[in-house]
Amino acid sequence: MRGTETTIGLKRRSRRMARRLAEAFPEVWCELDFSNPLELSVATILSAQCTDARVNMVTPALFARYRTAADYAGADREELESLIHSTGFYRNKARSIQGLGAVLVEKYDGEVPSRMEDLITLPGFGRKTANVVLGNAFDTPGLTVDTHFQRLVHRWAWTEETDPVKIERVVAELLPRKIWTDTSHRIIWMGRRVCHARKPACGACLLAADCPSAGTAGPLDPVAAAKLVSGDDRGHLLALAGLDADGAPLPGDEALAGTAAQGEGAGR
Repeated sequence: MRGTETTIGLKRRSRRMARRLAEAFPEVWCELDFSNPLELSVATILSAQCTDARVNMVTPALFARYRTAADYAGADREELESLIHSTGFYRNKARSIQGLGAVLVEKYDGEVPSRMEDLITLPGFGRKTANVVLGNAFDTPGLTVDTHFQRLVHRWAWTEETDPVKIERVVAELLPRKIWTDTSHRIIWMGRRVCHARKPACGACLLAADCPSAGTAGPLDPVAAAKLVSGDDRGHLLALAGLDADGAPLPGDEALAGTAAQGEGAGR
């Protein structure tokens, strides 16, 4: 598809896939628990090389102990490290969080700024963290290019870029700005539930017809693929792919009766 698809064709296909993702995940949210921009900033720093679930286990005690930027700036380093130890790389993360608190107190009256150009200068921040904070704490559209996002847009042949900043720029040109934040969540959720890193559920994927990689890394057989789909919304995702919980076609629905043919057709 990369060799024959026009720029207009890619934009239409990417937007069609985004609409299907909206059907799959109509209600999306940041899976890190937070109540204000500072908490989200700290949680996002902690999420590096760590699952959101683990971060959410750590942050209740952390947020109860440190409520303001000044609290983090003046924290006892050993105590802070002990509270975040289980998230991994705790020394570097503690250094970033304490540095973040100090810069916020010094330059921003203790408040997290709401502009990209300011956020990316903060300790522990890059564009990914900045977009998480902008999109979820300030309702400013942003594309969060994490490992799931990168993997899926490559499989979907939206871009061949490997640098996260360049990926962000390419995808920003493909999708309407107003859906950037929600589509980021949907792509990440898709990566966690269906399009897994080691073995994607190609034969049970609602995007198979538009995915040039369908069948190249995961099984096209619906029964085998259905077993790979995970999450509380598994039934809904399978139904959108025309399958029941066991991977059999739904009565009267032939949406995935020819999944293999769809996947092969998408790759031509």
